[in-house]
Amino acid sequence: MRRKVTIIIVLLALVGGVMTAWWLCLPQPLFDSPYSTVLTARDGELLGARIATDGQWRFPEQAQVPERFAKALVAFEDKRFYEHAGVDLIAVARAMRSNLARGRVVSGGSTLTMQLARLVRHRDGERSLTNKLIETGLALRIEVRYDKPQILALYAANAPFGGNVIGLEAASWRYFGRAPDRLSWAETCALAVLPNSPALIHPGRNRTRLLDKRDRLLRKLQEQGALSPMDLEVALHEPLPGQPLPLPQVAPHLLETLRVGNPKGHRFETTLDVTLQAVAMQTVRERADELEQQDIHNAAAVVIDNQTLQVLAYVGNSRWSVSNERGFAVDIVQRPRSTGSILKPLLYAAMLESGDILPRTLIPDIPTQYAGYMPENFDHAYSGAVPADIALAQSLNVPAVRMLQQYGVERFYDVLQHVGLSTLTRNPNDYGLTLILGGAEGKLWDIAGAYANLARIAAQVDDTQSRRYHCLSLLREPKSEASKAPRISRNFCLASQTQSAADAEIGPAAAWLTLNALLEVPRPAEEGHWRNFATARKIAWKTGTSWGFRDAWAVGVSSRYTVGVWVGNATGEGRPGLTGGVAAAPLLFQLFNRLEASPWLERPDRAMKPVETCRNDGYLANGYCDTQIVWAPRESHFSRTSPFNIPIHLDARGLYRVNDACEPVTRMQHATAFVLPPAQEFYFRRGRADYRAPPPYRADCSAGTSAVNSKAPMDFLYPNANTRVYIPIDLAAKKGRVVFEAVHRDTAATLFWHLDSRYVATTRMFHTEALDIAPGPHTITVVDQAGNRVSRSFEVIGEPAGQAPRSAAN
Repeated sequence: MRRKVTIIIVLLALVGGVMTAWWLCLPQPLFDSPYSTVLTARDGELLGARIATDGQWRFPEQAQVPERFAKALVAFEDKRFYEHAGVDLIAVARAMRSNLARGRVVSGGSTLTMQLARLVRHRDGERSLTNKLIETGLALRIEVRYDKPQILALYAANAPFGGNVIGLEAASWRYFGRAPDRLSWAETCALAVLPNSPALIHPGRNRTRLLDKRDRLLRKLQEQGALSPMDLEVALHEPLPGQPLPLPQVAPHLLETLRVGNPKGHRFETTLDVTLQAVAMQTVRERADELEQQDIHNAAAVVIDNQTLQVLAYVGNSRWSVSNERGFAVDIVQRPRSTGSILKPLLYAAMLESGDILPRTLIPDIPTQYAGYMPENFDHAYSGAVPADIALAQSLNVPAVRMLQQYGVERFYDVLQHVGLSTLTRNPNDYGLTLILGGAEGKLWDIAGAYANLARIAAQVDDTQSRRYHCLSLLREPKSEASKAPRISRNFCLASQTQSAADAEIGPAAAWLTLNALLEVPRPAEEGHWRNFATARKIAWKTGTSWGFRDAWAVGVSSRYTVGVWVGNATGEGRPGLTGGVAAAPLLFQLFNRLEASPWLERPDRAMKPVETCRNDGYLANGYCDTQIVWAPRESHFSRTSPFNIPIHLDARGLYRVNDACEPVTRMQHATAFVLPPAQEFYFRRGRADYRAPPPYRADCSAGTSAVNSKAPMDFLYPNANTRVYIPIDLAAKKGRVVFEAVHRDTAATLFWHLDSRYVATTRMFHTEALDIAPGPHTITVVDQAGNRVSRSFEVIGEPAGQAPRSAAN
C-alpha cells in the first residue's frame, strides 16, 4: 500500500512538474530581437525608419493585422486556424498519411500557432520529432495566453519575408511602398505566401513559383467568396514586386532626435501631416538651394496648428546627411541659437498686460547707454520717439532695450520661462539688457511654440479662460503595447496630454493687440503689396537677426497656423545678408502659401477696455491734446497722463513764450504744445515735417528757466548719466579722447562747455567736443547764452598697470 502511494505521489509530482514547465515555457517577452525605429504620421503613413541593430528591417508589431492579410494567410497556411487550440489534429493525421505514403517528410501539419512557436525558438530550418513536440507544447501555451487576432499579429510581425525583411509591415513598405492595409488582393497574397518560402521574393529566382503560389491563393479566396470574379481577373494580371524599394525619409532629423533621445522607443506615432511634411521639406530644400550661392547652407521650419498646438510639419534641416557635411545631420529645430529680435513681441505683450505701456505710448529712440552697453538700431538711425506698436513692427532695438529696462530683466526672464523657453540656464543678470536683442539662445521649437500659444490665447473670448502655456503636441498615444515609448521631455507632449507650465503672464487682450501690431511688419518684396488684394491673408509675423549675421529667424501667425523658420549655417558661420527679412522671411511666406487661408482673429472685446489717450503720444489724455480711443487689457492699470502735451503762455502777438514774471496775465495768450525732451526732439523733427517746437521765451522772461532742470531746452546725447568710459591707447601709443555731444532746441544757440566747473570750449550749431580727460569721476556741463544748463556725471576708467592697451569699452 505504501509503495502504491509513493508511486502516485511521484506520478503527481512528475505531472505537476511537467505542467509547471509547460506553463512557464513561454518566454517574456515572446520575442527579444531588436526592432527598427519607425516614425509615422498622424494617419499611420510611414515617414521614415532606421534599420535594427542586427541589420534587419523588423518593425514593432501592430495591434492587429489587416483583414485582407488575415484572410489570405489563414487560407494559405491554416484554414482551421479559428477552430483549433494550437494543434490541428486533422492536419496532423493528413500529414502523417502523406509522409508515410511518400517515405519522407513532405508535410509537418503545422498550424500558424506552431509556426509562431518555431519563430519564438528561432528554429526555422530544423525538423525533427523532438522539435515538433516542443513546438506543439509551446503552441498550446501560446493559445492559452493570446487570442487569435493577437497570434496573427505576432506571426505577421516576426515572420521572414525574404532577405533582411522581417514582418508584414516592413515587407509591405519594402516591396510595395505602402502600408499593409492599403495593399491590393494580389499584393496581399504575394506577401501571405512568402513566410512559407521567403527566398521566392528575390528577383530573377523562382519567380514562376511565387507567381503560381500567389495565383492559387487568389483563386482559393475567390472560391471562398472573398473576391468577385472580376476582382480575381484584375488581381491575376498584377505584376510581382521587383527590387526592394527605399523606405521614405520625410522627417529624418525628427526620427533621429526621437531615436537618440529615447533608445527604448521603437515606434513614434506623430501628429505630422504626411502631405504637408513632404511639401514643407521640399520648400525648405528649394530655398536652401537658392541661399547656397551666398554660402548659407542650412534651414529649418515647423508648422503648428494653433487650435490643438499639434505640430503638422517638422523640417530639422535643409538636407539629411549622416556624414555631417555642412551640419546637415544636425536637427536645427532642437538646437539653441542666438535669438536676435525674435523675443520682442513677448516683451511688448507682457508690458501691455502689466499696464506699463499702451499700444501707442511713445518710447524714446535716441542714443542710449546702460553701464557700458550701447544698443543701436539695425540701420544705425534714430527717430527720437516712436509709438510702442510701431517700434515693435519696425523692430527698433533702442526702444526695445528701453522698454526692457522699464519692465525689468528678471520679470521678463520669468515671462520667457513661463512661455516655454527651455534654454535660459543662467542668472537673469548674466543676460542683462541684451536678453531682448539676442543675448540669450532659444530653440526654434520653443520660440514657435511661444508664438502659437500667443495665437491660441488671443483666440479666447475673455480673461476667464485659461491662460496657461501648453507645450506643443508631437507624439500620439501608441496603439500597441509593444510600441509604447515614454515621452522624452516636457516639450514632446503626447497629443492627449494637457500638461502645461505655470500661469502665463499674457492674456487674450495683450496677445491679440501684439499680433495685431505684428500685422504691420513690412513684408518681403514679393509680398509687399498684400493689402492691395482682397484675397490676401492676414499674417502677424516677426523676424530676428543675431549679432554677426549668424542666425536669421522668421515666425508668422495666422488665426489657424504658426510657422517658424530659421536660416543660417549650422557651423555658426556668419554671412553678409543673413538677416531675418532677407533670408528667412521669403521661406516663411512660401510655407504659408501652402496652407489654407483663414479669417483673422476676432478682437476679444470682453477682455478689453477702451482708454482715452492723447493722439500724438499715446499717454492718458490730460486735457491739453487731441484724443483718441485705444484698447487695452481689461485688468491692466496704465496710469500715466501725457507728459509731453502741456499748456503754454504766449505774448499778445503769439511770437514768444512768457510767464507771470515778465507779462501780465491779462495780456497773455493761452495755448497747448507738444514738447518732447530736447534729445528726443532733435531726432524726432528730422522725420516729422509737422513737428513744431514751442516758441522760445522772450528775452526778458528767459531768466525764469535758467536753473538746472529737466525742462531746459538742451540735453546730452553722450554721455548718459553715470556712464563709465574707457579711453584706449592707439597704435601710435597716443592716448585717445572722449567725444561728447549735446543738442539744443534752438539751432542757432551757442553752448559753453565746462569740465568739473572748468571752462573748456564753445560750440555753435554742431555741439560736439573731444576732450582729453584723466581717469576718475568727472562732471561735464553745458550752458547756453540764456543761462540754461545741463550736467552729466561720468567716470573715466584708467589703464591697469602692467597690461597692454585694450579696445574701447563704452
